[in-house]
Amino acid sequence: MKKSIIFSVMMIIGASVLAQDKFTEAMKTNIAQLYNAKDEAELQAAVNSLERISAAEKSRWEAFYYLGFGYIQLAVRDKENGKQDEYLDQADAAITKARDLKKENSEITALDGFSLMMRISVDPGTRGQQYSGLAMQKLGTAVALDNTNPRALLLQAQMQFGMAQFFGQAPTEACAGAARVPGGTNVNPSRATASRTAAAVGACSRAAQGKPRRATAAGRP
Repeated sequence: MKKSIIFSVMMIIGASVLAQDKFTEAMKTNIAQLYNAKDEAELQAAVNSLERISAAEKSRWEAFYYLGFGYIQLAVRDKENGKQDEYLDQADAAITKARDLKKENSEITALDGFSLMMRISVDPGTRGQQYSGLAMQKLGTAVALDNTNPRALLLQAQMQFGMAQFFGQAPTEACAGAARVPGGTNVNPSRATASRTAAAVGACSRAAQGKPRRATAAGRP
């Protein structure tokens, strides 16, 4: 009887580990596809897969986090179809579910701020005033929750840089923030932000040398 109970417990534990391994492998595959997608079709396929995973794994915040990230990436790539806000609405829904499962998490809060940054980028002239303060608040909270989180630090620095450019101010605060990013500015929350990050770093260098800046839209990530 005792052996039977032990065997049953081991079977349950084994099934749980196997399920976790299956979840982990599925997540790794789709996360890689999110980052390496060559076009919107490949990106949409990864998002569709993450939709299925999150539907099956309703208690795993990581599935909803990357689902939200995937929808943000679709918004980044949508240049002509006018679906950016629709994708960002879906991203926000996934982020809310992740936050409900994992309270006060720096990564989730930073992703929430990233979504707001992308809202601004849809129409910087009219949305900057509406969303910039809230985006800064979210990113500030993300950094406060974990002041070593490279994504939170980098997104905050990008937001500060955009706002400094819009108001014609020196990007001192943004440059200081970028300097705090562990691993430097190679840590990017999105491939689409890499060129803007490089531009920000270049502007920091020019500012240090007393060279002029070129103004851009406020809060553009």
